[in-house]
Amino acid sequence: MTESISDKITSRTAHVAVIGLGYVGLPLALALAKAGYPTLGLEANAAKADAINRGESYIEDVSDAELAPLVTSGTLRATTDYDELRAMDAIFICVPTPYTVQRAPDLAYIIQAAEGIAPRLQAGQIVVLQSTTYPGTTIEVVQPILEEASGLQAGVDFHLAFSPERIDPGNQNWSAYNTPKVVGGLTPECTAVAAALLRQMGAPVHEVSSTGAAELTKLLENTFRAVNIALVNELAQLAERMDIDFWEVIEAAKTKPFGFMSFYPGAGVGGHCIPIDPYYLLWKAREYDFYTRFIELAAETNEAMPYHVIELLTRGLSKQGKPLSGSRVLVLGVAFKPDIGDARNSPAERVIELLLGRNAVVSYHDPFVPTYHVGGDVFQRERVELTSIALTPETLAAADAVVIVTGHHDVPYDMVLEHAPLAVDCCNATHGLEARATVVRLGAPLP
Repeated sequence: MTESISDKITSRTAHVAVIGLGYVGLPLALALAKAGYPTLGLEANAAKADAINRGESYIEDVSDAELAPLVTSGTLRATTDYDELRAMDAIFICVPTPYTVQRAPDLAYIIQAAEGIAPRLQAGQIVVLQSTTYPGTTIEVVQPILEEASGLQAGVDFHLAFSPERIDPGNQNWSAYNTPKVVGGLTPECTAVAAALLRQMGAPVHEVSSTGAAELTKLLENTFRAVNIALVNELAQLAERMDIDFWEVIEAAKTKPFGFMSFYPGAGVGGHCIPIDPYYLLWKAREYDFYTRFIELAAETNEAMPYHVIELLTRGLSKQGKPLSGSRVLVLGVAFKPDIGDARNSPAERVIELLLGRNAVVSYHDPFVPTYHVGGDVFQRERVELTSIALTPETLAAADAVVIVTGHHDVPYDMVLEHAPLAVDCCNATHGLEARATVVRLGAPLP
């Protein structure tokens, strides 16, 4: 008698594959391997696959110390060969979902993964899409590709489900092992099988009624954040005109034990989720003759923040009798959030592009990001390569202004304020510090 996938999950003999070993896929593969499942990582980048097979991680949230023993024991390995999927019981798709120059969803990586799975798909397997996308992707895009090439029927011959990734890079408290998971399958049995496997990693699993509900769950989470960040970004600019310190206002509002959740203003939004995911929902909504005004307004506000940073910088330089053109500007922090090396879609990119476009002489320092480039993206902007410079009294004094975009905690901001003539603080990193420099804080009374 053939052992069912449910039995294999229970006995931890199910072979699991994860397609895409990036910030989402590699932690997932590690968690599945730690749970005892023979795990295969399918990675298009051969150099990354080789690194995994040497026990070397290229993701901050996965250490070599965690990875190497699983590789040595044979529990986790990587490959570039889709043919190995034939021997798998479960397949997770964890590939990027960017957008096009028109900010429409780009599902090329999902389609490529589904087309790679389809001719190798076996009866009894389960395929779980984890890549963030618009509601309908699983059944409108992935399912037809899998069925047509395999001759198998989803929900009958194989299982199909969607479970949104909830990875927060750099978060030491919440990981793949304890962050609650959401899952929705094509059928109740698909949902049950996917949920049973996900529970083996240790976190609670919340089952929803459909793949669409699970897909929309992730977009709600990220759109909620985008809209609230836009709100505080807008109010921060209002507070500047009112001569009110908005950071003080946030701290005061946080004392309310109910009905308030703190969000913070900044130079924009970054990462792979917040700047992109709301556009997936906005695009899909138009199919239903529905216009998501809050999402569009939030995007407009957040995308305008780098311009506001340049406005604050120009004002500060003007008070010192200097134009922005030709000024030496040192950007502090290009990662999309503090204390990590992930610079995907960081607001620093647009800030630097705007500075270069106004003929400023730009350098940057980031202890987590040794090299950085701007441009060369879907918007066809010219690519410019930069290397992090040392942060010393001399480099600070040589700058006409310092712009603090990302507030890494180990940066000596007291030294910045001692030696830089002007500091534009976008993240309240210098609050409470004595300063010889002129300090312009976003969201605070302007000097």
